[in-house]
Amino acid sequence: MDVREFRNCMGRFATGVTVVTCKAESGNHGFTANSFTSVSLDPPLVLVSVDRKTKAFKHLKNNAFTINILNDNQEDVAMHFAGRPKETEPFNWIEGEHTTRLEESLAYIECVAWNEYDGGDHVLFVGEVKNFEYNDGNALTYFAGKFSTLSSEVQVV
Repeated sequence: MDVREFRNCMGRFATGVTVVTCKAESGNHGFTANSFTSVSLDPPLVLVSVDRKTKAFKHLKNNAFTINILNDNQEDVAMHFAGRPKETEPFNWIEGEHTTRLEESLAYIECVAWNEYDGGDHVLFVGEVKNFEYNDGNALTYFAGKFSTLSSEVQVV
């Protein structure tokens, strides 16, 4: 199987854009991720998939983390945490109860480590939700390698 073509195929699934943040001894860390999903309401659980070869993998292991769901004005934030940082950081950190998060996100979901599972070249980190908040606004989305916006306004067809 051609891995690049499989990745292109998976890119046809439109997703929201998140930045997963955590705190380690070396400071605050984050990475852009679209491999995120809700798992359970009781207990409240979410999952994020992380490549084993990344620095993020080491920081997330047995650690609290926050899923920051980005709004349509946070493309620079997504790019910063995807490895293309700006000279001036396009975000502010906020200290949460268990770890750090990003200011002005469309929503955040603060979690403590619950379990992790083998996912091939990735690890599936499941977090138990401890705090969350959401705001009105438009979501930053990702489809076929490009950012876009999903409006929260209802359109009548």
